[in-house]
Amino acid sequence: MAATIKTDVLVVGSGPAGSVAARYAAEKGVSVLFLERRPQVGVPVRCGELIPSLAEIRGMFPKLTDGETLFGTPANLHRREIAGITLTDPKGKTRLLPFTAYTTDRDRFDQHLAQRAQEAGAELRTSTMFRRITDGKADTTAGTVEYKVLIGADGPGSKVAQSLGLAANRNPYPAVTAQVEGEFEPSVQMFFGGIAPGAYSWIIPKDHRANVGVGFSPAFSNGTLSEYFAKFAELHDFKITTKLEGKYVPSEGPIKQTVVGNGLVVGDAAGQVLSVNGGGVPLAMIAGRIAGQIAADHVKNGRPLTDYEQAWRDVLYKPLHIAADNKKLADTFAFGSDTRTRWCMDILGTRRMAKLIRGQHLFP
Repeated sequence: MAATIKTDVLVVGSGPAGSVAARYAAEKGVSVLFLERRPQVGVPVRCGELIPSLAEIRGMFPKLTDGETLFGTPANLHRREIAGITLTDPKGKTRLLPFTAYTTDRDRFDQHLAQRAQEAGAELRTSTMFRRITDGKADTTAGTVEYKVLIGADGPGSKVAQSLGLAANRNPYPAVTAQVEGEFEPSVQMFFGGIAPGAYSWIIPKDHRANVGVGFSPAFSNGTLSEYFAKFAELHDFKITTKLEGKYVPSEGPIKQTVVGNGLVVGDAAGQVLSVNGGGVPLAMIAGRIAGQIAADHVKNGRPLTDYEQAWRDVLYKPLHIAADNKKLADTFAFGSDTRTRWCMDILGTRRMAKLIRGQHLFP
C-alpha cells in the first residue's frame, strides 16, 4: 500500500488558476502539492491563446491591484501583438474594435506558470488524477493525500467541486480549436452566426499561423462541432496543422458558492469566465492568487477560507455578473437565426459591441 502523502495545501489542476494558486501559497511558506492528470502541463492546447494587455485587464477589473507582478510574462511568450478585434456578422459586415492583447503558446505559457510555482517551493506531480474525497482525505492515483486546504482548479467539470458538494457549471458551451498555417492581420477576427444559429468562430493570429476555432450554444444549434468546424475551415481554406481539440466553456457566470469546509474552487471550476467572450485566463490568475494567499493564511494563522469568497467577488463579480446578463440578452434576442444576430449587432453598433466584449453595461 502506498504511503499517505501529507501537504498543507493540495491544488488539483496545473492550468493558470492552479499554478498561480500553488505559487502564491508556496511563497507564504506552506507546503504545497499540485496535481496534473496529464503527463505534461498545458498539453493539449484547448483555448484561443489570447491574453489581454494589462491595460485591458485593468479596464475590465478596476479593483485589481498589483497587476504588474501577476501578469508580467517573458517576452518570448508573446507570439503576436494584437491591436484590435474585428467582429463579423452573418452577412460579412465587419466592425473593428480597438483592443490590445498578445497571443501566446498556451502550453508554454502554462508551463511557465507551473515553473514559477515550483520555484516558489510547490511540488508538481503529473500523470496524477484526483478521484474523490474519502474521510476528509484526497483519493488520487498516486495514493491518499492528507491536506489542510484543498483547491479545485480542475476545469468546468470539476471533480473537486463535485466531491465538495458545490454546484456544477450550468449549460457550458462546447468549443473546438486547432492551429493553421498562414499570414494574418494583427487583429482577432470573431464571427457570429454564418455557419449555424447560435454559433461563433474565431481566427486569432500568431506567428505565421493562427489559432482558429468554433463554439456554439446547444440550445440554438443542432449540429456537431466537427461539422461546424469543417464548414468554417472550408470557408476560409485553412491549412490545418494540428489535431482538433475540444473543451467546455462556462457560459452562465460564476457558481453561487465557491467555498465549503476546508475546500474551495477557482477558475473554470468556479465559473470565473466572461461568458460573452469565453475569456478565462486573466480571471483564473486573479482568483488563483487570492485563493493561494488565503489558503496559506488559513494554514498559518487560521484565517477563514470564506474570505476567499468575498475577496474574489470584490474584484471579479461585477463584470462576471454583467457579462452573464448580457449573454442572457443575446440568447433572448440575438440567437436563433442569422437574421436576428445581424439585426442585434446593427442595433448595438461598434461602441456597444466593444462594451459587450469587455463585460460592461451596454446601456446607456
